[in-house]
Amino acid sequence: MSNSLEKRTMKSESKRVLKPNLRFPEFQAAPEWEYAPLGKLLMSSPDYGVNAAAVPYSEDLPKYLRITDISDEGVFLNEKRCSVDLKPTDQNYLEEGDIVVARTGASVGKSYRYRKEDGRLVFAGFLIRFKPDRTKLVPTFLANFLTTTQYWDWVAVTSARSGQPGLNSTEYSALDIPLPPNNAGAGDLSEQQKIADCLSSVDELIVAHDQKLDTLKTHKKGLMQQLFPRQGETLPRLRFPEFQDAPEWAEKNLEKLAQRGSGHTPSKTNPEYYNGGIKWVSLADSNRLDCGLISETEIKISERGIENSSAVLHREGSVLVSRDAGVGKSAIMNSPMAVSQHFIVWNCDSRQLSNWFLYYLLQRMKPLFERVAMGSTIKTIGLQFFIDLRVTVPLLPEQQRIASCLSALDDLIAAQAQKLEALRTHKKGLMQLLFPSPEEGEA
Repeated sequence: MSNSLEKRTMKSESKRVLKPNLRFPEFQAAPEWEYAPLGKLLMSSPDYGVNAAAVPYSEDLPKYLRITDISDEGVFLNEKRCSVDLKPTDQNYLEEGDIVVARTGASVGKSYRYRKEDGRLVFAGFLIRFKPDRTKLVPTFLANFLTTTQYWDWVAVTSARSGQPGLNSTEYSALDIPLPPNNAGAGDLSEQQKIADCLSSVDELIVAHDQKLDTLKTHKKGLMQQLFPRQGETLPRLRFPEFQDAPEWAEKNLEKLAQRGSGHTPSKTNPEYYNGGIKWVSLADSNRLDCGLISETEIKISERGIENSSAVLHREGSVLVSRDAGVGKSAIMNSPMAVSQHFIVWNCDSRQLSNWFLYYLLQRMKPLFERVAMGSTIKTIGLQFFIDLRVTVPLLPEQQRIASCLSALDDLIAAQAQKLEALRTHKKGLMQLLFPSPEEGEA
């Protein structure tokens, strides 16, 4: 046996069956899956979008779908209508079952499946459109495959051919799609449809829970508008019954109610100042803010870092706010922490000011912080603003009642967010089982 024939024989013997780890009972005895290039499963070659000529704005104009309008979950986000001169017959209108993918930039590979409820949509030039041949491919099946780990692995490898990440229609046409039997040509799509229906039912749950989360957030936003007085006023529009006859809220200098502090960054040239046991809030912790308590920090500093810098250790329960790079984001320290110079910290006088009330008050004041921040590249709020900052507050018992109400609502929001994340994790795991991985197709 020649070497080349021996290699081919060994490769054939080592080839593994292409089957998913989870298969519906009615397909257990069905043949193995097979790969087919995407280009052979579409009505025509993938289409690039084109930019149309601008015309005056009108409510009858379609919405314009761009890369930035697609969420990580494949949901259309933008509600603005575009100014484009297109007739209903123009090819840039998306139709039911169409799928578009971002072909360049940081969002390369991100996909969106058109739904009629999103209204008339025109796709932009940085998107590629797929029109699945429904005798060969169920659109929802393809849409789900375009969110799998193996698809994103392909995107990472294929789009990295140049400095600017990008994919073209030829590359997408060659993308191998794993399909149940008899689907590379016109055939039975029942297993594809079963998988699509299963994942769609999970998607419906995700959408329902996402809407519930949005409803809770909207309710909280409206409630805060009611529970805090408008600018220049001393009474809120909504007051708890037990405080209906309480005094009006009083405007006071915040420094009369809480001790203000700040922070510093120990010299990064001295490694002994870092990797200690002291939590240190920095710009790297931006994603941990606006969540009530902050319990962990990305970076920790040492006792020597504290001793050899202007950084100080603030006590548990202190309230912090970012003065730049995420201006207005706030949190309450769950344990003693230091902060960088990018933050202002308040240690509340517990006889006059509830730290949780201050946290929600700062959340309410975010638009003000964003307005007063100055700078071209990074906007910053000067120290004098915080020295002069005046706030309108009720007596302590009413503060505590408001904070307790909003905190309970935050707990509901957090619980709902966890349910939503659990569903998304469940779907991700389910797809890994329902779609065979490349390792299952070859040794």
